[in-house]
Amino acid sequence: MNQSKRYIPALSFRWLTPLYDPLLKWIMHEQTFKLKLIENAKIQPGMKILDLGCGTGTLTLMIKHMHSDASITGLDGDPQVLDIARQKSRGVNIQWDEGLASSLPYPDSAFDRVVTSLVIHHLTTDGKRRAFKEIFRVLKAQGELLVLDFGAPHSPLASFMTSYMRRLEEVADNFDGLIPQFIAEAGFGVVHEAEHFLTLFGSLSLWRAVKVER
Repeated sequence: MNQSKRYIPALSFRWLTPLYDPLLKWIMHEQTFKLKLIENAKIQPGMKILDLGCGTGTLTLMIKHMHSDASITGLDGDPQVLDIARQKSRGVNIQWDEGLASSLPYPDSAFDRVVTSLVIHHLTTDGKRRAFKEIFRVLKAQGELLVLDFGAPHSPLASFMTSYMRRLEEVADNFDGLIPQFIAEAGFGVVHEAEHFLTLFGSLSLWRAVKVER
């Protein structure tokens, strides 16, 4: 199936897009887990970073403000949220591109880091697998992938919350603990869960993987 036909915008419906930033800021406390993602990325001056599924650009801007000497690209498949990202980043040197995770518009070995936050659960199972293969392709040797998204529950409370959330979108793979498997299958090998968090919508996991050329 053409992944573009399955594209799910922020909060599933375009009319909810204006609520995306307030929801993540005030309900999910995104600053906490996004700061952890940036910390684990260990970004160095001159590195090229891709924020895959950048949405309205919150994470992209956080990375740029914390690592001004890095080259930052934000990519999303939704032109509406990219317009918001461009408005939020006026005067900041960030490249904003439109494209899909299943077919990244970049050459091989283009980036030192690929980060993605709350995007993978929007993709079908096949779309997830395609995305991780594309990420592997565009990463340099020893480049790193950091994925922040819904994951397998770590507590009875998280399991209870997950029982409701798993019916939405394409999130069942995440809650079933399959994301590390999909990342490994793309060529990364060892996948490390660096952090996990509990939110009102279920468990979030932060996975880290390194591209080691064989």
